[in-house]
Amino acid sequence: MEITVQWVKVSWTKESRGGEAAALRNAVPVGFAVPELPSRVAHFVHLSERYGFEPRSAERPLREVGLSLRNEGDRLRVLARVDPMFGLPPRRRRPPAVRLLPGQWVRWQLNYRFSSAMGMRGWSYWLDTFNIAYGPVDPDVFLSEPPVFVDERGPVR
Repeated sequence: MEITVQWVKVSWTKESRGGEAAALRNAVPVGFAVPELPSRVAHFVHLSERYGFEPRSAERPLREVGLSLRNEGDRLRVLARVDPMFGLPPRRRRPPAVRLLPGQWVRWQLNYRFSSAMGMRGWSYWLDTFNIAYGPVDPDVFLSEPPVFVDERGPVR
């Protein structure tokens, strides 16, 4: 069965934590139209403070995306991986995996906070949004509200 994955990564520093820059950051989309991609490839969109939060698209192999995807017969098991444990803000326990039926999709969000080595520079932050669809979908599928939403965002102070 076909799987469509989009990874939207927003990255910023303390400079975008308030005022006009924060408003610009908070206005970025969490989903984009998906180009036609080969199988086993994700649509990666990076929006960085450095480039004024303008979207930059690329392709990434699915193995490089922070997701565990497993076919379970008639369902797709989806679980966002949390690789950099040291960058997590405090949160309650992790939610369970989501099991999608054909035609369903999920939006999963995680955020991170990092300090520089030795604390010499300020904090940096990022928000990962994973949009995952199971089965054939329209290229504009991730522009709408998801039928399943997992919010693992925590306070980044």
